Amino acid sequence: MEEYRQPIILLFVALYMVACIWVGLWAMRRTKSAGDFFVAGRGLGPWVVSLAVFSSTLSGFGFVGGPGLVYATGLSSIWMAVCSALGFATGYYLIAKRIRMIAEVRNAMSLPDIVFARYGSDAARLLTAGTILLGVLGYLATQILAMGVVLQSILAGTEMFANISLIASIAISSAVLIFYCVTGGIVASVYTDLVQGIVMIIAGALVVITAASVFGGGFAEATDILLASDGEDVMPFGTLGPMASLSWYFLFGLGLAGQPHVATKMMMNRKLSDNKVILPMTVFGYVIAAMLWVSVGIIMRALVLGDVALPLSGADEAAPAFLSTYAHPVLAGVVFAGLFAAIMSTADGFLNIGAAAIIHDIPKALRGRSLNNELFWARTATIVLSLVAAAIALSSGQLIAILGAFGWGTFAAALVPVVLIGLNWKQASARAAIASITVSLIINFAIQIFQIQIPYAISGGFLAMLTSMILFIGLSLLEKPKPLPKDIDRIMEL
Repeated sequence: MEEYRQPIILLFVALYMVACIWVGLWAMRRTKSAGDFFVAGRGLGPWVVSLAVFSSTLSGFGFVGGPGLVYATGLSSIWMAVCSALGFATGYYLIAKRIRMIAEVRNAMSLPDIVFARYGSDAARLLTAGTILLGVLGYLATQILAMGVVLQSILAGTEMFANISLIASIAISSAVLIFYCVTGGIVASVYTDLVQGIVMIIAGALVVITAASVFGGGFAEATDILLASDGEDVMPFGTLGPMASLSWYFLFGLGLAGQPHVATKMMMNRKLSDNKVILPMTVFGYVIAAMLWVSVGIIMRALVLGDVALPLSGADEAAPAFLSTYAHPVLAGVVFAGLFAAIMSTADGFLNIGAAAIIHDIPKALRGRSLNNELFWARTATIVLSLVAAAIALSSGQLIAILGAFGWGTFAAALVPVVLIGLNWKQASARAAIASITVSLIINFAIQIFQIQIPYAISGGFLAMLTSMILFIGLSLLEKPKPLPKDIDRIMEL
């Protein structure tokens, strides 16, 4: 079967691409309004929501970028992966119920709608929508770049497409993505998440078992190789050190509650009581699938340092190279198909909230109402966002995980104070929300654009989040509390 490895992998990926087109056409028949396109009519069951939440959080960031970051820096990035489980618990215990109830009583379709309902400020709504749009471009570029890298790795192993470029790979995968997203909206995304979430859980466990069998002595032998070569790789804080690792810990632990694609899915469940089921299912699925992040990165680094394999041309090739070389062909095909599913459904989610920001939230903030024929303009905005994000992906020159961390940090720094604290503290003010979002964006983008090196490799997103939280709390304490609308006040009491 080994001689048919590449055809088997290509077959699974091709079948998935065809399935995406079918899902898009099927979902298009169920997408009759902007509410269907953006929040699936708020009628999804707990299985669908939980798998959609965890798989959209992991996606290309975790399945491609995660192993690449472990390959490049050792165990530093494990602090991203481990603490995300804490982030799910924080989000579901502190804000999920309130977000779902506000969405019900105010007919909210997006996170900026929730922010407006809480603060009564068009400026806060506008800044939230702007933050989402900026963060989406960074995070969406991560997904598109991951798709291109994986597809190039697969096609390069065939004789016909041996010299295919990254640009061509991104063009092919983006074409399928655009069709899938434009036709089906969030409905296509969440139902694909249901299937690919199950695939990710099963495949994640099987890949870990496969990784453990690469060396005769399992992970212990791989660890010995790393210890003999450097040693910092497998230390608790990896090669980047404790300050970088701990800054990622807090950014990803608290920051999950500020991710708009997660908050949007909190509006979709059919009943509030579903959250009791959604949280443990989400955490379980994420933990199993995230084991691939660490195991593949460690094994590939040990193979290279132990002179068993040639050095990779890029760290982001760690997962594709491992699957193409060491996994059983059928398992590799299933994981590659599941990987494309994870990336594509996550990209759909980001395109969805980005399109909502453009045609629903920003017009509402500026002129008091959204655009006419929202469904048409949502699909148009989806195409434009895809093309812009693809251009960013090609020009960034960064590791997938670092590009994803920037998008995550943009959301976390701007929205954690406004959403996580604001939905649990009545004294939080609109002025504080406006100031904290503005300052966080300035800090985040200044660090990214000017490539400012922060001492001890501390994450720029963490620095921006810490500053915005202090500013948000301080300004709110200085202001006299204002009475909330009765419906919001009652929800805050729960």
